[in-house]
Amino acid sequence: MSESPRTYLPAAGHDWSLPLYDPIVKLLGGDSARKALLDQASLRPGHRVLDVGCGTGTLATLIKRLYPDVAVVGFDPDPKALARARRKATRAGVSIQFDEGFGDHLPYPEASFDRVFSSFMFHHLPPDEKGKTLRAIRQVLKPDGEFHMLDFEGPEDNQHGFLARLFLHSGHRLKDNSESRVLGLMRQAGFADPKKVGRRALLFGHIAYYTARM
Repeated sequence: MSESPRTYLPAAGHDWSLPLYDPIVKLLGGDSARKALLDQASLRPGHRVLDVGCGTGTLATLIKRLYPDVAVVGFDPDPKALARARRKATRAGVSIQFDEGFGDHLPYPEASFDRVFSSFMFHHLPPDEKGKTLRAIRQVLKPDGEFHMLDFEGPEDNQHGFLARLFLHSGHRLKDNSESRVLGLMRQAGFADPKKVGRRALLFGHIAYYTARM
């Protein structure tokens, strides 16, 4: 018997709402939140960067625009989002490699990236895939590499407002996204001294910034 195709949660929750994703996230402060994520990463010329769960390519394109001497790879399971990401990069006049697949099986050599990023992606993963994805991320990081992540806080850290409940379907996807749970999963994946390094309020609710080193 053949295996059923793997499923994923689209960036905006549904395929039909994908065209609304970028304007909604921009309106609610997502662009400035991503810029703050880059500020904590100390990117340098020659770095090779992976954006896991890149979606429509906003973060990947921003990285390449701000750091033209950094090589950027975007990775996502959604072909429709990747098509938008490629068009976005073309419009911005930047060269980015976009690949399709799931984050728990990254098709890259070990120790091949200086930085790995994840923005507004972790809450999309089922609980059993979160640890696997973190282990895959650690495997592709160089010995001095760093992982930088932002995502919505879990229910024990934050009371989400109406927009969060609407957009995130009552926040049930966030129940496994608490600070203690995220840091624990990072430690289990083998990261050294993972930390929550920031917190920020958006109209969706609060988001948390994390960093972890090899």
